[in-house]
Amino acid sequence: MRRIVTGHNEKGKSMITLDGPPARSIGEDVGGLFELWNTDGEDINSTDNLDRADQDIILSPPSGGTKFRYFQINPIPEGIPENVMQDMAAEAFEKIGAAHHRIDTSKHPAMHKTETIDYIILLKGDVTLILDEEEIDLEPFDVVVQRGTNHAWVNNGTDPALLIAVLVDSKII
Repeated sequence: MRRIVTGHNEKGKSMITLDGPPARSIGEDVGGLFELWNTDGEDINSTDNLDRADQDIILSPPSGGTKFRYFQINPIPEGIPENVMQDMAAEAFEKIGAAHHRIDTSKHPAMHKTETIDYIILLKGDVTLILDEEEIDLEPFDVVVQRGTNHAWVNNGTDPALLIAVLVDSKII
């Protein structure tokens, strides 16, 4: 994955400020979450060389902020007991400061709900979006506008699934 970030030089001319892989990642053993860029709701100085993705990975953006990331979901091996899946999901969400987002995991251990509007694109793989009342299978290049609902993603295939996401802090009513 190559990440290119632009900015301005001291003369106000556009230029490349970062060119390389994502600054941070977590959970590669189950697929991985890779941070591309974050905002915090404050003004952006386009002449700085600050890598706004080079910080601890937290699921949700700060108040007024955004998260731009991609995530990969590996297939779940068969035969893993439900209690083990619940423990694995709880640990994973704890690592990204999101234990409090797991409000009802009765339908799937990875169910979670955030105060964000998420724009998700499935790039490759065979994925099901699980909601409280429904499930829907996705095909590559399907787009989901996730409006603060309890949800989980499940890889139904034999290969890793790759998704891109933009999370926008929002008040959900």
